[in-house]
Amino acid sequence: MKRLATLIWFVLALAVAWLPAQAEPKHAIAMQGEPALPPDYTHFSYVNPDAPKGGAYREALVGSFDSVNPFIIRGQAVWGVRDYVFESLLMRSRDEPFTLYGHVAETIDVNDDRTEVTFRLNPKAKFSDGEPILTDDVVFSLETLRDHGRPNHRTYYAKVTKVETPDERTIRMQLEPGDRELVLILGLMPVLPKHLWEGKDFEQTTLDKLVGSGPYVFDTIDAGNHVIYRRNPDYWARDLPSARGQFNYDTIRFDYYRDMQGAFEAFKKGEAMLRFETDASRWAVGYDDLKDQPVTLEEIAMGVPNPAWSLVFNTRRPVFADKRVREALIHTFDFKWINDNLFHSKMARTEGFFSGSALSAIGQPATQNERDMLARAGADIRETILDGTYHLPQSDGSGRDRNNLRQALKLLNDAGWKAVAGQLVNADGQPLAFEIAVASRQQERIALAWQRMLKVIGVEITIRQVDSAQFQRRLNTYDFDMIPFTWYNSLSPGNEQTFYWGSAGRTQDGTRNYMGADDPAIDKMIAELLAAREKASFEDAARGLDRLLLEGHYVLQLFHSPGQWVARWNQVQRPETPSLYGFRTETGWIAAK
Repeated sequence: MKRLATLIWFVLALAVAWLPAQAEPKHAIAMQGEPALPPDYTHFSYVNPDAPKGGAYREALVGSFDSVNPFIIRGQAVWGVRDYVFESLLMRSRDEPFTLYGHVAETIDVNDDRTEVTFRLNPKAKFSDGEPILTDDVVFSLETLRDHGRPNHRTYYAKVTKVETPDERTIRMQLEPGDRELVLILGLMPVLPKHLWEGKDFEQTTLDKLVGSGPYVFDTIDAGNHVIYRRNPDYWARDLPSARGQFNYDTIRFDYYRDMQGAFEAFKKGEAMLRFETDASRWAVGYDDLKDQPVTLEEIAMGVPNPAWSLVFNTRRPVFADKRVREALIHTFDFKWINDNLFHSKMARTEGFFSGSALSAIGQPATQNERDMLARAGADIRETILDGTYHLPQSDGSGRDRNNLRQALKLLNDAGWKAVAGQLVNADGQPLAFEIAVASRQQERIALAWQRMLKVIGVEITIRQVDSAQFQRRLNTYDFDMIPFTWYNSLSPGNEQTFYWGSAGRTQDGTRNYMGADDPAIDKMIAELLAAREKASFEDAARGLDRLLLEGHYVLQLFHSPGQWVARWNQVQRPETPSLYGFRTETGWIAAK
């Protein structure tokens, strides 16, 4: 009997030895490759770990707000809630394409195919009211955002098929296969306090002082006018490497102004301490009055794709349903004239949705792997876009480039539009006319310039300026013919691409598929992007998606600045090394007097 027991023990020990070793929970997770920082890292590279705390920071914004809940579609949420009041399970490094480090969850553990993820909560993590963050809060957040949150939350979190909580600080999730980014998306899920939200209507707007676990709490909320955040001296994560060197101001105040000029005047008077400039004309000459003042103007290099600022064709509207019409109208836009006359030649033309990065299709011929992906998706793309030689029409700066206008008229004629008495009309005699909704003087100037260019070939457009609340409502419900919007893409595009271009957004309110794209090939290419394991395949999928969007001519792409334009009064200091995203407000501090 003793020999039998010994034999059984030996067999079991041998079997265990042959089992694959279980991976240890990690301090961080990257979309591709390994995290850049080791487990014993002390701070992110783009912060000053010794930045002093204190001071009152003020910034001027344009628009208004009627809610403090940024997680629902209703209302216009005040700026800063997501960054300063609430936190996610993991903290994103802004110096890597897509890497998350332990924060509310101190570790993350995933299996090889990323269909199971386990988060272990930091025992120090607590909400600003002193209540600990437990797995009940995480489960509540997941279910609430899945059932009542914004469309992107509902889409992502519905892919969680099972949740287990072995103890109050461990949560394990089973996920649908095929989406390798989902574990990171879950890591970015904001954590809501169950004890304060349970039983309330989450989908209603509110101006109550919401409670989160972030470095700041609400101090003052004046709807439509300003909000003040006050630094929480008992912030649980103040000594964590993921927070060190950040969130240094004692108070942060955002003042709202009706227009950009009002916000700019507030900066000139010193009522706002820092400004991220977007107007090239203002950047060129608008700050001349401040030359003798303690103000620093900087152009900071960026390491991410250029913002895709565009005038968006709403293809849900019959006037823009035909791709040839959209392509024709793009030909009429004289970028050189607008850049020279309105923006002191300081802007660069944006081409594609990943401009300025290795993910861009411009100048990059499709690899065989990318062509295979596109073929599987059923894509129909012209060869000039596939071979990387495609560019937006080049203009001569006259405001009425003859070659471009001739090409535009040919495309419009092919689409059934004919010139009658100086106006383009279709077979039913209806004129080619549409409205552009704008929310700022800068947007209006561009629209007015294009209006004059279009009139040359008999196209009539109306320009309507709306306030920020109406502008947001129109965006949310796609109630526009054409509207300006900017998409910000990272070096690791993923699930948000479905939110931007996925076919479901054609009919579902609240997405960023403002153009109404409804192309199965786009959906399939996004799926390729999410399933990619290797960097090469990931880049192929991103460039394939870029080519599909270029082929669709869904937007009139505008331009971007060559860097991040930052104006700051000198009491606001920043780290010497910026992130890939440029200077981040949360990394600044007030200089000692």
